[in-house]
Amino acid sequence: MVWLANSVLVLHALIVLFIVGGLFAVWIAHGLRLAWARNRTFRTAHLLAIGVVAILAVLDVPCPLTVLEDYLRTGTAGPQGFVQRWVSAWLFYDFPGWVFVLAYVAFLLAVILTWYRIRPRSG
Repeated sequence: MVWLANSVLVLHALIVLFIVGGLFAVWIAHGLRLAWARNRTFRTAHLLAIGVVAILAVLDVPCPLTVLEDYLRTGTAGPQGFVQRWVSAWLFYDFPGWVFVLAYVAFLLAVILTWYRIRPRSG
């Protein structure tokens, strides 16, 4: 089950990269006048992803991927493997919960403002 837990952890990291990197990528692509910065499918998926994260945080619902990973690791003994150690260190921080709620909501607002500043193409 460790390999499955590690897969969930890597998926989680990729989603974080999509959410955080996606916003910066849209602004950079827009500055370079690349058409995909206005791709409605990408932008909608991006907005939905951070929207779900922010809503879960505001409602104090634990992240389903974190819950799944923890469940898959239950009962597994031994030291952390490479993937778990490094991806977890990059992904998880020990701050009070309100810090994350504030960060997620602020990031959601930045994505929404970007939606209106760099409007996706319709159709």
